[in-house]
Amino acid sequence: MSAYLQSRRRFLKSVLASSCLPSLGGLVWAQAAGCDRTAWYRQAKFGMFIHWGPYSQASVEASWPIMVPKPGGITEAAYRALPKTFNPTKFDPQAWIDLARQAGQKYMVFTTKHHDGFCMFDSSYTDYKITNTPYGKDIVAQLARACHADEMPIGFYYSPPDMHHPDFRDTSKLASENWHGQPERPQWPGYLAYMQLQLRELLSRYGPVALVWFDGLNNQEKYDGARVLRMMAEIQPATLTNDRLGVDGDYETPEQFIPTAIPTKGIRLTGVDPSVSSKLKTTVPSAEDFRLWETCMTINNTWAYNKNDTDYKSSRALVRGLVEVASRGGNLLLNVGPQPDGQIQPEFQQRLKAIGAWLTRNGDSIYGTTYGPVQGVEGLRTTAGAKCIYVHLFDWTPPRCTLTGIDARVLSARLLANGMPLTFRQTEGKLEIEIPQAAPDPDVSVIALNLF
Repeated sequence: MSAYLQSRRRFLKSVLASSCLPSLGGLVWAQAAGCDRTAWYRQAKFGMFIHWGPYSQASVEASWPIMVPKPGGITEAAYRALPKTFNPTKFDPQAWIDLARQAGQKYMVFTTKHHDGFCMFDSSYTDYKITNTPYGKDIVAQLARACHADEMPIGFYYSPPDMHHPDFRDTSKLASENWHGQPERPQWPGYLAYMQLQLRELLSRYGPVALVWFDGLNNQEKYDGARVLRMMAEIQPATLTNDRLGVDGDYETPEQFIPTAIPTKGIRLTGVDPSVSSKLKTTVPSAEDFRLWETCMTINNTWAYNKNDTDYKSSRALVRGLVEVASRGGNLLLNVGPQPDGQIQPEFQQRLKAIGAWLTRNGDSIYGTTYGPVQGVEGLRTTAGAKCIYVHLFDWTPPRCTLTGIDARVLSARLLANGMPLTFRQTEGKLEIEIPQAAPDPDVSVIALNLF
């Protein structure tokens, strides 16, 4: 057995353990039994990110219009008044979950509080919250209950920056003047206490929390992240955290880009600067050197609902993005911004369902896999399971597909979508697979290679 295959099987043994699969019961069991906390997450591969709040009414981005205002854009006063008219009467948490299921998404991450400081949960420590709107009900509580009932892991996005809190910044000034926060002020410890109290609420009131997705912006060390993580571990030891609190988390979070090679330990990918990915090399690391990661990405160009942003990625681009991410061992957290009434717009639904249809045929090549042995080859991507390598063909070039770099012995080959067996010939360093004239899938066709 090749060294690569031995490494992959060791790596996947814990990931594929049935007791650690992505369900809320599995999360609790993993905590009690000492399972790898990340096992369900490695299995899941594909999640739904949800950015939603009163800002959806104005078709503007969450928080940024008051932090970095644009000429002619919404004023800070008008932005802050939006909760007074927020009444999403068509919000149906089960409809969101059903859509995520149809898309093949295995977990959800919801914005409980964005940088503007508005809370979509009934926090005891602020009046700037959903229960003080015309809607008047705790959105987070409703979504969490529905997710738990449906065994959909639920994670909470929580913003350490808070434009509303007077201890975070001098709120007598416009947010654009001091949105980075002011840790030099004597009020700063009061803000850290506020943040930790709200995190305690989220971790103690809403059942098992799969992960907390921090978004700390710049100078994240000012949030005393080590203390926050210790507190969180005391309340929910199984909860995962990302890397945006000034301390190391369970996984990296490249934003709006896919790293060009497999992320490894010691290379930071946080934030929105894709240039760091150029430091990566197109090689296959050992399982020990691999760094767990997740790309978060939008379907159009904005995180929040924006009726004016119609620059939608095609379903093919999104499917291929998911394959790109999985081929390098990552997860894809694909965002939706619900409409002001709580419904998810048809354009997003259509694309999500198209991804789900592809996953119905080809999901074995994504879920529970890790990065494959062939990297950096134009027109194809590979993922790996315990006893299988999946070849994702972006370019369909009959009569054959030729691969180098697979040193494990191949026992059989088939089209994953329909099970059609394929003839192949394997010699030292080369694998040639006969493929039919027509591609079985217009987006990405997958060949499954069963290994000795």
